[in-house]
Amino acid sequence: MLEKKENQRLSLNCEGILRCARYAFMPNKLSFCGPDKNRDLLYYCQTGKIDGGLNLILEKFQTLYPYLELIARANQIRDPFDERVIEAYWIGNQLLENIGKSALYHHLIDEQQLKKKLNPKLFKQTVSKIPLGAKPHHSFHVFNVWKRTGNLDVAHTLSTMDLCRISWGKIKKIKKPYLEVEYQPLILEKDKLKLGNLIPQKVLFEMDNDGFIKEPRIGQWVSFHWEFACEFLNKKQINYLKKYTQESIDLANNLVRP
Repeated sequence: MLEKKENQRLSLNCEGILRCARYAFMPNKLSFCGPDKNRDLLYYCQTGKIDGGLNLILEKFQTLYPYLELIARANQIRDPFDERVIEAYWIGNQLLENIGKSALYHHLIDEQQLKKKLNPKLFKQTVSKIPLGAKPHHSFHVFNVWKRTGNLDVAHTLSTMDLCRISWGKIKKIKKPYLEVEYQPLILEKDKLKLGNLIPQKVLFEMDNDGFIKEPRIGQWVSFHWEFACEFLNKKQINYLKKYTQESIDLANNLVRP
């Protein structure tokens, strides 16, 4: 009976759910988000073998999963773990443009319960970004909610915002288990968030002698989350990630790009 129930819950999009797990792994390992299942997530990501258990784990990420449901529902996609939905949330793509302002507002109140988690002033500041063009991208929550709403009820710092956002970098050196990438850090300049000049950054890409990216090469682009490499990125994905990250930064600074 249990096996039958798990099979019914199993996402039909294997690559989508695995892609989601790669990004969810490191904050789970650090006990920031989701249930205490980091060894299971690591196994799924490294082997590529999935079952209904992976769905059950990711559905318990109280910030992540409702966002996936919102994006899927607004785009008439049945499976929240569809690869297009996963990419929209973590990287960004055209699906984000189909989220209505009212849908996002009610999502933040009903699903994310921000009215209960934030003080009235911060809640008002957060929802005021919706008419300015807020999108349900991971970076929006990081830069504009300010308060970490997973397992820790604490405020973000500049450092944790930089670690929590999805960053992109070009591989410059490889020395297992680390990559040295060149990336733009999040900085504060004249009380405004911005991406700084390119600097080197050490990123872990293997754990237990295995990782989520295979045979990295100098010059390739990778995404990373909490200093752990998640996947290779192509030019289109980099452009989307840059676009939605910058939009979220602008909203955090109360700016609207033309």
